[in-house]
Amino acid sequence: MDERRAALRIDAHRLRNRFDALAEIGATGDGGVHRPALGTDHLRAREWFLAEAGAIGLDTRVDGAGNQSATLACGPADAPALLLGSHLDSVRHGGRFDGALGVLAALEALQVVKDAGVQLDTNLEAIDFTDEEGTHLGFLGSLAVSGAMTADELRRPGSGLEAFQAALADAGLTEASILGATRDPSMIAGYLELHIEQGSRLNVMTSDIGVVTAIVGLRRQNVTYVGRADHAGTISMTDRLDAGQGAAGLMLAARELVMTDFPDSVVNTGVIAFEPGAMNVVPERARLTLEFRAPVADDLARLGVALEEMVRAEARTRNLGVEIDEVDGIQPVQLDPRAQHALASAADRLGLSHVAMPSGAGHDAQVMARICPAGMIFVPSAGGFSHSAREFTEWDDCVNGANVLLQAAVGGL
Repeated sequence: MDERRAALRIDAHRLRNRFDALAEIGATGDGGVHRPALGTDHLRAREWFLAEAGAIGLDTRVDGAGNQSATLACGPADAPALLLGSHLDSVRHGGRFDGALGVLAALEALQVVKDAGVQLDTNLEAIDFTDEEGTHLGFLGSLAVSGAMTADELRRPGSGLEAFQAALADAGLTEASILGATRDPSMIAGYLELHIEQGSRLNVMTSDIGVVTAIVGLRRQNVTYVGRADHAGTISMTDRLDAGQGAAGLMLAARELVMTDFPDSVVNTGVIAFEPGAMNVVPERARLTLEFRAPVADDLARLGVALEEMVRAEARTRNLGVEIDEVDGIQPVQLDPRAQHALASAADRLGLSHVAMPSGAGHDAQVMARICPAGMIFVPSAGGFSHSAREFTEWDDCVNGANVLLQAAVGGL
C-alpha cells in the first residue's frame, strides 16, 4: 500500500457528531433507541442517512428491499463495489451502537476517501440493510440482495402478515420489489462490517479489535399451544386444558436441554402472549417465540429436532394442541480468510492489538458471505451489554474500529 493511503484516518469529531445526531432519532430517554424496522423512527433515520450522504456529494439509491446505499466512484468505471455497512434498525428499546456504528463508520470512510481524492481498485459503497434485527423478517435486506429471499418467507413474517404488509406499504415496498432486489455478485468485490462485540471477550482478553472468523447460525419459530378457555375459579386444576402451562413448561425444559446437551448453543423466548388474555380466564391459546442458535450447522439441526420433540411432548403431557411455524433462519458461516487477513493487517498498521474470534450473534455479513468475500470487525462492548439502553462502547474503541474499516477498504481484499 502506498504511503498516502496508509496515512488516511477517519475524522473522529465528525463521526461523533453524526453518531449523536442519529441517536436522537428514536431516543428513549434512558440512553437507548427504539427504531424497529420500517416504523416511524426507522423511516426517519433512513431519510437522515440519505440526506447526510447526499450533502457530502455521494450518489444515493434505495433498492426494492429498502436497502439504502451511498456510493463513491473511486475506482475504474466497470469495477465492482466494495460494500461497507450494517443496519439502522434496532430491537425494541435497544442501544445506540448496534448496527448504527457500522453504517456511520462506512459513510465516514467514503467521505475520507472522497476528500483525499484517492483512487482504488474498486468503487466503494456504504450500505444500510433493512430489518437486520428481525422486527418483521430477519436479514430481509441482505437476503434480498443475495437472492436468498423467497416468496414463501415473505408470507411468514414473525410480526404477522398484516403488520408486515402495512409496514411495507408505509416504506413504499412490495413483495415483488423485494424479490427483485437481487444483485449481480460479480459487481460486489466484498463486504466489510464494523460492529460492537455484544459480549465481554475483548474486554477479558484486553484486545482492541476482534477479527471475526465465523458467525453463529440461528432459527426462529412461533409455537402456539391450544387448550380450552374456562372460568379460572370454578374449573379444577386437574380438569384444565391450560395453554399457558404448556408455554411455561416448554420455556423451562428448553433451557435445561440446551444447558445439558448443547453447551455451545443458546435458546430464547422473547415474546409470549395468552388468549383471551384475562386474569380470570384459563388461557385457551399461548403463543411464544423460540429462537435458538448454534455455531455449527450439525448442532443447529440436532437442536432443532430436539426442541421440536420437546414442544410436542409438552403438548401431549398437558392434552393440548400445538402448532409450530418456522419464521426464518440462517446457517452458520465461516468468514472469508482474505477479509480476515485484510482486517488483521489494517489493525497491525494502526498499532492495534487484535484477536480472531467467532460471533455469537447473527449479522448481515453471514448472508453476504454467500455471494462475496465477507469480513467483520468487533470493538469492545463495555460490560458486554447489548440490545438494551445499557449498551455502550468507549469512543476511542469506536474510532479504532472505524479506522480499521477504512484501512481495510483502501488496502483491498
